Amino acid sequence: MTTLYTLVPSPQHVYPDHPERPARFDLLTPKLPSVSAERVDAQPASREDVSLVHHPKLIATLEKICREEAPGIIDYAPTYVTSSSFDDALLAAGGVITCARAVLRGEARNAFAIVRPPGHHAEPDRAMGFCLFNNVAIAAKDALAHGLERVMVIDYDAHHGNGTQAAFFHEERAAFLSAHQWGIYPGTGWLSDAPHAKRRIVNVPLPAYAGDRVYEQVADYIFKPFVESFQPQMIFVSVGFDAHWNDPITTLGLSTQGYLMLAQKVVALAEEFCGGKIVFVLEGGYEPVNVANGVEAVFVAATGKGESEARDPSPYAEPDCETRITEVRKWHGFA
Repeated sequence: MTTLYTLVPSPQHVYPDHPERPARFDLLTPKLPSVSAERVDAQPASREDVSLVHHPKLIATLEKICREEAPGIIDYAPTYVTSSSFDDALLAAGGVITCARAVLRGEARNAFAIVRPPGHHAEPDRAMGFCLFNNVAIAAKDALAHGLERVMVIDYDAHHGNGTQAAFFHEERAAFLSAHQWGIYPGTGWLSDAPHAKRRIVNVPLPAYAGDRVYEQVADYIFKPFVESFQPQMIFVSVGFDAHWNDPITTLGLSTQGYLMLAQKVVALAEEFCGGKIVFVLEGGYEPVNVANGVEAVFVAATGKGESEARDPSPYAEPDCETRITEVRKWHGFA
């Protein structure tokens, strides 16, 4: 069974000198024809789809601002909109739904939604953090609406996925894990954020320069018991390539080989626990070479074909995070 992908570059969703820009895909696009995956056209999400996560007032307000007042900044991150941004956001969310429904129907083994604008910061009642609609949360809720009983999102973007956490805060059919750099935007994601939802909402705040070795420990000692405990029927992965060591706006320490390792480990967890059903969703990553290399690494893991040739180890020493990993495991009873 094949791997599917969709590409939503949103070329008109662009603001001067902003890091979340169409040029993020400049080095990626030429590589896509050679991947061992089949491209599918994204279908726009409906307003009803988006309302699975977002309040109707937010949807209407965003549409009005984009159609009548754009371009402009709508959030201090800064989050921007242009006249095309509402439609671009519907297509980005729809791209993830398109991929997930194909996997649910058995038309693909797994999939990768390469979309922008990103989504994991968007909360039910607000757009923020470069994100308008929460693409991954909308698709996860859509999967629940189509008969699944348990879904989960694993997020290893450099920033905490506060919007996905908010969308799932009281949704017992959905689990969320975020491994992220502590102390940067949006300032959320401490391990005790959701005491009512231990083992279901899991935060792994990491210090600067945490890299391949630390993330492998997180995958082995936190990702695995998290998945085993919740027993999801489908896994979504919010993958941001801004945890790479040379991303311009963060200071973590992953390399491309570290991203390959993480993708291989979550694919293996999907194979073990949910029949291989996994959908990767692009979030951040602001250095085009990292996005291109990282996406290629995800395809290697998802298809089991080819290899990731990029060798770009971090030049920085990694911190010792065993105490933090132990704290997270103890808080959630994974120890």
